[in-house]
Amino acid sequence: MNKALYIILFTTYLFISCRNEVEKEQKTQFNLQAGDILFQDLDCGAACDAIESVTEGVNGMDFSHCGIVAEIDGELKVIEAYGSVQAISIDTFLARSKDSAGRTKVVVGRLKDNNGLAEKSAEIAETYLGKAYDKAFILDDDAYYCSELVYECYKAANGGTAYFPLNVMTFKEPYTDSFMPFWTEYYHKLGTEIPEGDSGINPGAISRSAYLEIIELNKQ
Repeated sequence: MNKALYIILFTTYLFISCRNEVEKEQKTQFNLQAGDILFQDLDCGAACDAIESVTEGVNGMDFSHCGIVAEIDGELKVIEAYGSVQAISIDTFLARSKDSAGRTKVVVGRLKDNNGLAEKSAEIAETYLGKAYDKAFILDDDAYYCSELVYECYKAANGGTAYFPLNVMTFKEPYTDSFMPFWTEYYHKLGTEIPEGDSGINPGAISRSAYLEIIELNKQ
């Protein structure tokens, strides 16, 4: 064999082997688990922008969506309130929003002290499949928005005691007393009052919980 060709082939082999070992090590270091909460910077336009402008995620990140990882028929999926409460593949969830470099804009929240609570929350999440989406963002109406679903599942798993505290909701421009035009129009179309000051929950607030370890996928 030509010596130059041998060197090229050997170098290529080393590169592929090293890359495979790195990918294998990354997969060993990080594996999604039932009960993990996936927080997503979902690029859905004005609605997501409005949510992110009044909520702050962990480490200053922006999150407008979240879901719970659950094992269904032997496969890990994400249960989310998105149109309705549904289960989708991990890949579909991760591919939904990406940054300019093509990296997913999703981080994982994992309980630091699990004690089976995360797995139980995931099992409970399955019982919500098919429930309607809560367009008005109001608690206790048998319809669910994304973070409300996470809140309720963890509350039920925790014996009916809230695991993530509720917040006072606001739909106003930051540092003003004026409602955002988006929310004014949104609730006008729904034909209902803006639930300003009501109790609620959002992805950013949950992500800041001291109970969670945050795992950034792009750093794995």
